[in-house]
Amino acid sequence: MSGAGPERVALVAIDLGAESCRVSLLRWNTGEPRITMVRRFANSPQDHGAAGWRWDLDGICRELEAGLRACAELAPEGIASIGVTGWAVDYVRLDDGGRPLAPPFCYRDKRTQAAMKEVHSVIAAENLYARTGVQIQPINTIYQLVADRRSGIPDSAPWVNLPEYILHWLGAPRVAEYTNATHTGLVDAETGDWSAEIFAALGLQRTAAPDVIAPGTPLGSLREDLRRLPTLSRTQLIAPACHDTASAIAGIPERPGKWAYISSGTWSLVGAPLARSLRTQEAFARGFTNLGAADGGILFHRGLPGMWLLRQCMNSWDRERRWGLAELIAAARRAPAPEHLLDLDDPNLLPPGDMGARFNDQRALQGVAPLPEGCDAAPHYASLIFHSLASRYGALLGEIERMTAQRPTHICIVGGGSQNEYLNELTAESTRLGVRRCSAESSTLGNFAMQWARIEQPSGSLQPELIADKVSAMADVQVV
Repeated sequence: MSGAGPERVALVAIDLGAESCRVSLLRWNTGEPRITMVRRFANSPQDHGAAGWRWDLDGICRELEAGLRACAELAPEGIASIGVTGWAVDYVRLDDGGRPLAPPFCYRDKRTQAAMKEVHSVIAAENLYARTGVQIQPINTIYQLVADRRSGIPDSAPWVNLPEYILHWLGAPRVAEYTNATHTGLVDAETGDWSAEIFAALGLQRTAAPDVIAPGTPLGSLREDLRRLPTLSRTQLIAPACHDTASAIAGIPERPGKWAYISSGTWSLVGAPLARSLRTQEAFARGFTNLGAADGGILFHRGLPGMWLLRQCMNSWDRERRWGLAELIAAARRAPAPEHLLDLDDPNLLPPGDMGARFNDQRALQGVAPLPEGCDAAPHYASLIFHSLASRYGALLGEIERMTAQRPTHICIVGGGSQNEYLNELTAESTRLGVRRCSAESSTLGNFAMQWARIEQPSGSLQPELIADKVSAMADVQVV
């Protein structure tokens, strides 16, 4: 990767999302990095009736292969590596030949409710958190695996999380990358490896789980049919930080330090990078989680509904008038500040549907007059959402400061919500901290940075400073 122009070979980043998936290409133009989104396609779970909510794995793979072949045509200089990131907790069960037993379940499927009770009858939720540091949620892989057994799927059937499955489908061995593995609820926070005690207590077979590997691990070459393409003949597969949030935080152009982050998108994740997990009773009670970071450390954060609240409102207003997001943000800025804010921890805000009506249900309980219905009141709804988010960000960062005894110097915001300057200003006021707006495509940048760093440093642990240098080199690059 040294030198300039044609001496540099390209990189490919695959980013799986629960709503859309992307294949991006990093090339160098006169020595400067340029990122192109070569293929983007919609993704959503499908209702298979009695078989539950499933992902269209075959469709995802067809689209990804088309994207890879398009990248191969666009990069005659050759492609050095491919990395994959995606959402966590979901996985693929394999048969003896390494093929999927069935389309993988979606984490939204309700099959885990009974499994969750079974797990906690063996290991109390507090004890599970003390062992793993992972927030107790029904979507976690631990409950899905027990649900598999309850439905008759043998414990011995091998499984692999979705991003690592795509790497496996491309030719890599079956592995569990550290940042993604921590989301399963099965990793011991002290060792960073699978918890033998949890597997044994629940009767889960350790041999069905892949080996845990470090972020940035090289995984060999592509499968034979793809290697026949000249530009892919020497391409290697690399496991970056396979979880998209870990990759997004790795995509922040900051050196290690006392900064905080907000991943602002459909959901908002408010947290800080730590060297070690924080598994106190207070952290458990307040819903904080400890997830693996690209540098081998911890991402300590709390999640809450984010810009999805506004999207749900806009979906209902679209029947009357199609608001543009930029137009609505500008109108919200002109609207009066709300006197009463939303309770963003209200579980009634989680399902899709008429979000405005649920806002007014909260206001009725608060003894506050309802907001007017219809799209004419859209700026007031948007203002309410932005002020409520900013206020909650401030409260959560205050909790993090108290629990870690560490005040952040500033906040780095990634994701699509980072482009909302009005929300950024409200966040700065609420937190009394400076706000740095980072890339809306930070997960892609983190994916590329991990690959680039590994190619320059073929062996050993990747240094956080090296990854940060690569991110900084791409910080001003627009994904087109």
